[in-house]
Amino acid sequence: MKEFFITGTDTDAGKTHVTSLLLKLLAQHKKQAIGFKPLASGCEMAFDQLVNADALILMESATVSAKYDIINPFAFAPAIAPHIAAEQAGVTITADKLSSAYKNVKQQGADYILTEGAGGWALPISNTDYLYNWVKAEQLPVILVVGMKLGCLNHALLTTAHMQSMGINCIGWIANQVDPNMDEYQANLDSLKLRLPFPILAISPYSEQTPKLQIYKTLLENFALNT
Repeated sequence: MKEFFITGTDTDAGKTHVTSLLLKLLAQHKKQAIGFKPLASGCEMAFDQLVNADALILMESATVSAKYDIINPFAFAPAIAPHIAAEQAGVTITADKLSSAYKNVKQQGADYILTEGAGGWALPISNTDYLYNWVKAEQLPVILVVGMKLGCLNHALLTTAHMQSMGINCIGWIANQVDPNMDEYQANLDSLKLRLPFPILAISPYSEQTPKLQIYKTLLENFALNT
């Protein structure tokens, strides 16, 4: 089983968009893959339960089906930081609870599990803990989604510096063009290629039509899709 954690440089970097494309890539290669969205806020009631649009996208893109509660075990209505929403709902999020939920995902029979984080890398899950501590405890390889817009250099460099300080296994990054009118897009992309300590895995250019993913060899190698 291959497992990956997809994080972003900030809240709107495009984690769901990229995770969905990666799941579809695995589907094209006839792989059994599932998405996992452990924490989600901004949920709405449907079928007598809170559901999140991002989690539903992951479910639609996966080749392995599972109940919604397995894909998104912690769902909250307010569109605020999950740990604040959880506190308001009287729910305690812990690393042990996340690991228990993750075990349920592992039991679904997938060969690939793509876990999508919430917000950016430094996401609190409580007043004393962060999601990245759970990622490290689970020893999940990390893929960083860089939202290509003004400020992306700072966000990406700070995020990667923190990962390195923790000894996180970041296998690479994916550039997601969220701003179609970004000044000097190519120059910023080149700057990131020069400065980031991890290899680029793919580029998702801005598109109002069918989303695309320009894939680098390193992504295929990490996903074992090169044979």
